[in-house]
Amino acid sequence: MACTHDHSCEDHDCSSSWSLYKHIDLPKVTALNEANPGSVKSVFKAWEERLNSTGEHLESNEGDPELLVYIPFTSDVKIKSISIVGGADGTSPSKLRVFINRDGIDFSDAQSMQPVQEWDLVENLHGMLEYQTRYSKFQSVANITLHFPDSFGGDTTQIHYIGFKGEATQLKRDVVATIVYEITPNPSDHKTRAETGGGLSHVE
Repeated sequence: MACTHDHSCEDHDCSSSWSLYKHIDLPKVTALNEANPGSVKSVFKAWEERLNSTGEHLESNEGDPELLVYIPFTSDVKIKSISIVGGADGTSPSKLRVFINRDGIDFSDAQSMQPVQEWDLVENLHGMLEYQTRYSKFQSVANITLHFPDSFGGDTTQIHYIGFKGEATQLKRDVVATIVYEITPNPSDHKTRAETGGGLSHVE
């Protein structure tokens, strides 16, 4: 299901609702079938910059509109909705299929696996649409893979912006908790009952 903003974003702080942008592990974002390697990183930007199409954008190879985008996060997140701004002239993606917490998915996997959720998209050239997730299924998301099978008839698929709305946990994924077990107690660390006044000591 898609919904639209029913207010002016100039009068409301919409950017705070799309705060997951800063939780994307951008250096590790990848895409399959991108015409310009590494261009996928350009589509993740602040909400206010979503319509800025002067820079680089993600585009599939000519004659093959299918794209697969892998996005890891720096902490586990809960995703409430997704926004996609595509290209004009039939190059916007027409469908989105989503997989969560699955590493190394290729096109064969994406085409055969059951997605967590899928949407029929519309051409969202003005960035005013967001697609609601089945929120209970989008908890503790460490990474998300977006599969765009086709465009609206264009020879390629173009994407200018991908945004996520939700919340992040405070636990960073690169923090490792270390538990130290005391195997051999140090006697100096343990007071006797006599020292603590808790009993009698024998003196010869």
